[in-house]
Amino acid sequence: MTQAGNVTYNGPEDLPDTVPVFPLTGALLLPRGTMPLNIFEPRYLAMVEAAMRSNRLIGIVQPTEKERHGTAPELNPVGCLGRVAQYAETGDGRLLVNLVGIVRFRILAEVDSAALYRCCRIDTAGFAVDFVEGAGQDDVDRKGLIATFHAFVDAHDLQVDWGSIDRASNETLVNSLSMMAPYGSIEKQALLEAASLRERAEILVAVTELSLSGGSGSRRSPLQ
Repeated sequence: MTQAGNVTYNGPEDLPDTVPVFPLTGALLLPRGTMPLNIFEPRYLAMVEAAMRSNRLIGIVQPTEKERHGTAPELNPVGCLGRVAQYAETGDGRLLVNLVGIVRFRILAEVDSAALYRCCRIDTAGFAVDFVEGAGQDDVDRKGLIATFHAFVDAHDLQVDWGSIDRASNETLVNSLSMMAPYGSIEKQALLEAASLRERAEILVAVTELSLSGGSGSRRSPLQ
């Protein structure tokens, strides 16, 4: 199950089949992860307000570089559904919200709507593993992941609370590092679509090692 704020989701049957979607390049939300959002565009303010009047659910999905009918970018086929667990008004027209990830989804079709924001029919059945907390975490090479992360921290002279790292479960560690990783949209989508926690950790290690070797930046991604 996935706990998101005050609500527990046990499976696909607990979720609607149509949701508003928020296209965000380079953004990665994963089940049980938290994503802070600073909302200021009118269409997304309307989206959040509508979600708050309903089930608080919003889909985070990356746009592709392709134009859809010359007006809006196409969306990647897989995103992650989140629930607004915290909501605050700033007094200057913005909204500050925290989304908690529930489950990944596959987009079936975009829905015509009079709303300012985009809505999609989704299917979560293929991601039932997301409802099982800690699924596959015993298969993760934790030692190798931490060693690679340590090298990244040293290379960039970052300050890290290693006590929190040591206390984190493998699932929390892999997903948190994946969400925070400063990589591009291709890498983020690969991390999102990973078939297992072990595969996600392996992708994260591979991309980080490439970055440390000087193979990232302006060069072509190894995932292209």
